[in-house]
Amino acid sequence: MTSLVVVSAGLSTPSSTRLLAGRLTAATVEALEEAEVTHVELRDLAHELTDRLLTGFPGPALSGAVEAVRRADGLIAVTPVFAASYSGLFKMFFDVLDPGLLDGKPVLVAATAGTPRHSLVLEHALRPLFAYLRAVVVPTGVFAATDDFAGTDLDTRVSRAAGELAALVGKVRSQDGGQRRRTVEDELDDPTPFEELLRRASQG
Repeated sequence: MTSLVVVSAGLSTPSSTRLLAGRLTAATVEALEEAEVTHVELRDLAHELTDRLLTGFPGPALSGAVEAVRRADGLIAVTPVFAASYSGLFKMFFDVLDPGLLDGKPVLVAATAGTPRHSLVLEHALRPLFAYLRAVVVPTGVFAATDDFAGTDLDTRVSRAAGELAALVGKVRSQDGGQRRRTVEDELDDPTPFEELLRRASQG
C-alpha cells in the first residue's frame, strides 16, 4: 500500500496549518484511491528536536517520525510563515534527517500566513530547501492566507497539487516495481553485491 507522511508545523490548536494539511491529505488520498497516512505534528516533537540538535541523539517519538519519512512513498510538508520564511521548527525537523533520506522522494509543499503578501515563500524558501535535499517537488505548491479558507480557489489548488503528488508517487512506485527505495542504512545492513553493482554500471 502507498505510504504517505504529512508533516505539519503549526503551533496553535486548532491551527490553519493543520487545517490545510488535512485538506491536502484528504485530496491526495482520494487521488491515490488508497493510502496509509502518518501525521507528524512538529509541535509535539519540539523538545525532542532540540535535544537531538544538542546531543545528537533522537528521542523515541522523533525516531518514529524520521523512520516514517524514510519509508514514505510521498510527503506533504506544510509550514506557517514566520519572518517571510518557513518556521524554525519546520527547518529543525528537516535539519535532523540523515543525508539522502529524501533523495527522489515526491513532496508537496504548502504554507499558511495571515495575508497573501507572503505567498512567494513557496518559491524563495520551500522549493530551494527541498531541492537541496534532492526531493522531487510537485509543480503546484499551495499557499493559503486566512481569507483563502472561505473561498473556492483554494479547493482548486489543493485538488491540482494532490493530483500531481499522486501521479508522481505512482510513477516512482512503478519504476521501483512497487518496492521501497534502498537507503544508505539499507546498504550498510545488507550491501548490494559488488557483482550486481558492476552489472548495473555496464547497463548504464
